[in-house]
Amino acid sequence: MKMPTALGALALSIATLAAAPGATAPASSFDAVHALDRFRNQPVEWTDCKDTSLAASGTRCALITVPLDYGEPEGRTIEIAISRIESADPAKRRGILQTNPGGPGVRGLDLPRALRKVMSPAVAAAYDIVGMDTRGIGESTPTDCGLTRSTWLLHAPGADRAGFDEGVRLSRQDARRCWNTHPDVLPHLSTRNIARDVDIVRGALDERRTSWFGHSYGTVLGSTYAQMFPHRVDRLVLDSAPDPAEYPMVMVRRQGPANERALDDFARWAAPRHREYGLGTTPAAVRGGVEAMIARAERQPIHVGGHRITDHELPLLLYVSIGDDRANPEFADLLRVLSDAAEGRPVTVPPWLRGTLDLLFEGAGGDRAADYAAQLAMVCADAAMPRDPEHYWRSVERSRKTQPVFGPLTHAPFPCAFWKERPREPLTVVDNQIPALQVQATGDTRTTYESGLRMHRAMRASKLVTVPARAHTLYVNYPNDCVNRTVNTYLLRGTLPARDTVCVT
Repeated sequence: MKMPTALGALALSIATLAAAPGATAPASSFDAVHALDRFRNQPVEWTDCKDTSLAASGTRCALITVPLDYGEPEGRTIEIAISRIESADPAKRRGILQTNPGGPGVRGLDLPRALRKVMSPAVAAAYDIVGMDTRGIGESTPTDCGLTRSTWLLHAPGADRAGFDEGVRLSRQDARRCWNTHPDVLPHLSTRNIARDVDIVRGALDERRTSWFGHSYGTVLGSTYAQMFPHRVDRLVLDSAPDPAEYPMVMVRRQGPANERALDDFARWAAPRHREYGLGTTPAAVRGGVEAMIARAERQPIHVGGHRITDHELPLLLYVSIGDDRANPEFADLLRVLSDAAEGRPVTVPPWLRGTLDLLFEGAGGDRAADYAAQLAMVCADAAMPRDPEHYWRSVERSRKTQPVFGPLTHAPFPCAFWKERPREPLTVVDNQIPALQVQATGDTRTTYESGLRMHRAMRASKLVTVPARAHTLYVNYPNDCVNRTVNTYLLRGTLPARDTVCVT
C-alpha cells in the first residue's frame, strides 16, 4: 500500500475569540443583503478545467465572482474557482453536494472526483458534486507570498533555545512577507467569508438548499455555514471533525498527545516484528529508538533523498507519516531508512518517501509554499493568537516531559503571533439542532476523538459514527463498508442512524 501523505491536510484549531476592538462586522441591513443578489443571480459558465486529469474525469470548472469584503458588496470583487461532476442520472437528481477537503489550505477542485469513486451509484445519481478552491487558494485569487517553506511546522524548536529562537524568526518572517504582499486581501480570508462564498455559489447554481460534505477543517466550515445559513442546509456530513471552539491553536496542541499515542500504538505493532524491521524487541525499545534518532539528528543531520534532516525537520516527517494504522509497514520502513542513513549505510529511498520529502522541502514557487501562505491567511483571519514568544517557549518546555517527540512541534510559535492585524470578526459559535452525520476515528492524530465529541455536542441533532482506528478522513481515505453504507444511506434517503453507532474495522 502507498504511504498516505498528510501534508495536504495539516489540520489546525483556534479558540473562539472576540473581535478586536474597533473591528466591524459585515453589514446585515436589507440594503447589504439586497446588494448580494447580483452575485447570487450571476450566470455560471462551465468550461474545461485547467487540470487535464480533472477534465478527463468529466469534471467541469467555472469561476464565480464574490465580494472581497461582504461589508462592502459594491466594492472590490474576487473570483472563486469551482468544479462540478454532474449527476450520473439527471432524472434522479435531488440537488447539489458542496464539499471541502480540509486543511485549511487544501485545494478543493479535485474532491468531487474522489467522492464520486466511493459513492454508491444511487448517490452518484442523486447529486451534482461541487468542489471549490476557497478564496486565496489555488485558482481562487491566490495569495502566494513567495514563502520559502511549506509549513511553519517544518522548523520544530529542537532541543535548545537557539532552535526555538530561529523558529520565532522564521515565523515572524513568514508573517511579514505575507502581510507586505497582500495587505488588502488577507483580512478577508476568514472562515465566515468563505461560508458566505459557499452560499453565493449555492445561489449562482440556482439551488434553494445545499448539502455538504467536509473533511477535517471542512467540518468547521460546514458547521459554520449551517450556523450562519440554517435554512439553506439540506444534508450535512462531517468527517473527522475538531471541536469548532478550539480551532485552530488548541486543536494543533491536542495533536501532540494524539501523535504520541499513535507512536506508542505503532511501537506495540513493531516490537513483535523486530526480525523484519530491526526497530526493537519491546515497545519501549522502539519508542526509545525514535527519540534517540531525533537526538542524533541534532548532532549530525541525516541525509536522505537529497535532503538534509535535522531535529528541526524530523518531527514533522514523523508527524505526516504516522497518522494511518494501515501504513505501519511503511512507517517501519521509514524508520529503517533513517536509521541506516544515519549510520552511513547505503539506502534505497521508496518513491512514496521521496515524494513526501520533496513536498516537505518544496520552497518558493511551489504549490505547497503557495498553499501554506493561504493557510496562514485563513487561520490568522479567523483568530488572534498569543503574541509573546515566551508564551510559546513555556508551552514547548512544558510539553517535553510527556510529549518528547511531538510536543515541541505542536507548541511551536504560530506566524499569526506576528500578524499585523487581528481578526475583523469573531469565529462563529457553533450551537444548533441541524441534523448532521458525523464520522470520527478513535485514533485520529489530527482531529482527536475527544475533540470530535465536542463537535457532536455542539451539533446537537447530529448522530456520531465511531471507527476504532488510527485514521483521518474516513469516507474517502479509509475504506470501511459500514461507514460507506451509513454515509451513502444518509445522502440518498436523509436517514440518520437511530442512535450513535460504532463501525468496526
